[in-house]
Amino acid sequence: MSLPINVISGFLGSGKTTLLKRLLADQALGDSALLINEFGEVGIDHLLVEPIAPDTVLLPSGCVCCSVRGDLRQALLELHGRRERGEIPPFRRALLETTGLAEPAPILATLQRDPQLRGRFHLGLLITVVDAEHAEQQQHLHPEWLAQVSAADRLLLSKTDRVPAARLAALRRQLQALNPCATLAATCDIISGDERLLGAGLASHAPAAEVARWQPLRPASGSRHGETEVCCLEFTTALDWVAFGVWLSMLLRCHGERILRVKGILDVIDSPQPIVIHGVQHCLHTPLHLDAWPNGERRSRLVFIVRGLDSRQLRRSFAAFLGHLGAVA
Repeated sequence: MSLPINVISGFLGSGKTTLLKRLLADQALGDSALLINEFGEVGIDHLLVEPIAPDTVLLPSGCVCCSVRGDLRQALLELHGRRERGEIPPFRRALLETTGLAEPAPILATLQRDPQLRGRFHLGLLITVVDAEHAEQQQHLHPEWLAQVSAADRLLLSKTDRVPAARLAALRRQLQALNPCATLAATCDIISGDERLLGAGLASHAPAAEVARWQPLRPASGSRHGETEVCCLEFTTALDWVAFGVWLSMLLRCHGERILRVKGILDVIDSPQPIVIHGVQHCLHTPLHLDAWPNGERRSRLVFIVRGLDSRQLRRSFAAFLGHLGAVA
């Protein structure tokens, strides 16, 4: 059975360490494996019960914690192998804490493209911790910050007690404008077993609920922040799946570095079920079939978060694609 892996990112000093330390000793994480990269800041010495394998320890909660020293792929395969051999508890999810400078796309590409990993792990949630105190400075100085925010399924605000209410409200509005598909919460509100941290997202048993979170978006809701823009496309004509796949593949091949995030629900010819797509930059994940249309409304929608790409160019490209098929946006 393939296991979900939730990626926890956030810029240096954002509060990933504080959040994880608070949760590591909790029984709610007992069926989890936590992977910390070589430069991670989470101190576990005071929580250590016993070493159970090289670079691997068992915490009081029952959570397996290991260090990723070098290749992520190899670390995941070794961890899964120990699980299968009964050398560590049979965890049912993994949490990967990235370095503060890591962009999500290479991590997702590793999970998606490696044939050995694909049968063992799949992407759950992308979670980004945002430092409310330093967000304004970080977004202007570090492109990784924007990549982390744009890719997220969940945005968690840390250090909210250090920021005036008006400034915090403005940051919340900005984050929702930058990534309208993500849910937003404060790290101080995350509790034991919280699905915002441990949930499986589109890989859950109820993926329609995840899709419904971003369904209210409309084409007019696009917004611009510097070089970053949200572009929403909506259309009522059923699509030819193969032709759409060719168009999207060509778009990502030409502009993948500038398309930070794409999510969509599609009405496809000869399919009574909606098809959900999502991806980060060049990496597009396996399409998902829903049992029914969220909110009962049969209408295709695509949401792009782009940087340095004029949304008018994207709209013209899509209109040309629809025109070729005789469809109307």
